[in-house]
Amino acid sequence: MPTPIAFDNSYARELEGLYLPWQPARVPEPRLLYLNHDLAEELRLDAQALQGEDGAALFAGNRLPEGAMPLAQAYAGHQFGNFSPQLGDGRALLLGEVIDRHGQRRDIAFKGSGRTPFSRGGDGKAAVGPMLREVLLGEAMHALRIPTTRALAVAATGEPVQRDRNLPGAWAPSRCLPRAASSTSCRPWPTTASRATIRPWPARPSLRWACCAPWPNARRRCWRSG
Repeated sequence: MPTPIAFDNSYARELEGLYLPWQPARVPEPRLLYLNHDLAEELRLDAQALQGEDGAALFAGNRLPEGAMPLAQAYAGHQFGNFSPQLGDGRALLLGEVIDRHGQRRDIAFKGSGRTPFSRGGDGKAAVGPMLREVLLGEAMHALRIPTTRALAVAATGEPVQRDRNLPGAWAPSRCLPRAASSTSCRPWPTTASRATIRPWPARPSLRWACCAPWPNARRRCWRSG
């Protein structure tokens, strides 16, 4: 079995109503294409235990690590020039948060893990090529000391992905990256309030979480409940 991951899921605990619990789609032929050993070490993970068939099953979403609470985040923002009051992760799932070796809270998420309630007309999948390009760009930006998401892994799924032509699919664990043939990607990233705008629904708990979880130095600015 892959090494346990010490999840601490503050988003799931504290922001109920701003996400939907959701499971990744199972894939027929998971195969690990890429594993970021340096990033695994930074996240306190045993890279050796994440290799082989068990690692491929984990990073392709067929086997979730203990403690993961997969969810599709909901948010609002401007899209195509107009404000949309309800958007959300259409092909990504937040698995949970971990504390890295530097004491920083990091999200671990899947990308390309299948449809969610926010997918609208999308298929929720990702192709191998774009996932591997994301690996290269993320590592290049990291080497230049530009804050960015980084790929923890990319796994082939054994499924075709229809774009302008059939492509192999993948998954990537993101904000750390896992799926791509189709593929998935799994990526770790410092925990963020939103990739669009801050959620407009329960504003007070949303702001309190944004200040106190991802950015503990901002606690003095957090709103206090009265």
